[in-house]
Amino acid sequence: MRSMPAPHHGIRVTAPPLSLADRCRALRPALRSGERFSHTTAAALHGLRMPERFVARDLHVTSVSPMRAMERPGIAGHSSRTSMFVVVDGVPLSPPVDAWLECSELLERDDLVVMGDGLLSRRRAVSTLEQLQLAVDSRRGRRGYRALRSALPDLRPRTDSARQTLLRLWVIRWGFPEPEVNGEIRNRYGALLGHGDLVFRTQKVVLEYEGRQHLESRQFAIDIDRLDLIMEEGWRVIRVD
Repeated sequence: MRSMPAPHHGIRVTAPPLSLADRCRALRPALRSGERFSHTTAAALHGLRMPERFVARDLHVTSVSPMRAMERPGIAGHSSRTSMFVVVDGVPLSPPVDAWLECSELLERDDLVVMGDGLLSRRRAVSTLEQLQLAVDSRRGRRGYRALRSALPDLRPRTDSARQTLLRLWVIRWGFPEPEVNGEIRNRYGALLGHGDLVFRTQKVVLEYEGRQHLESRQFAIDIDRLDLIMEEGWRVIRVD
């Protein structure tokens, strides 16, 4: 008889778990009351903006103190006073903002800015800047607090992508003034022409980030027309890929 795969010690499944969600679901029966997947595991499952080339290795599991952290091969165990969790596809996870706070123990500052901007994104915001400020304040005295305090001033609402955030951080560090994120651009009659990724309004310059997928999409042709209208109004458009 063919043996069943064992993705975790003492747990067997009918098929090898391939995705991060599969691995979490396989471990679900071993979780104790109140335990949840947390840190980068929760962030990835929520679809937050992860560092480039991120690879999920150990699963992060948080227990509620005074319960001891989980100790298993392939598990990074944590203990916390916070018991809040949400259930996504049958898997208990730290809520998105809590996952971002937890990631401050593991990620670099710019990665925290990118992920924080994602929480404030233009199309799928799950928080406000004021709420993130309060959440960071609640982390005072705990591991990762300094990294969060350092990242907080660079968070901006209304971003569309991780690369847009990184481009904004880079141009500021190169000595340029801070641009508006997805700023409105109107013609001389006040009609809206569109939004520029990074807008230097005084200089009438727009930086547009073009990812590989965007360059190959129908949206690229639509954006060409939009940018032509903007340039007819005297704006200089610089496309960055």
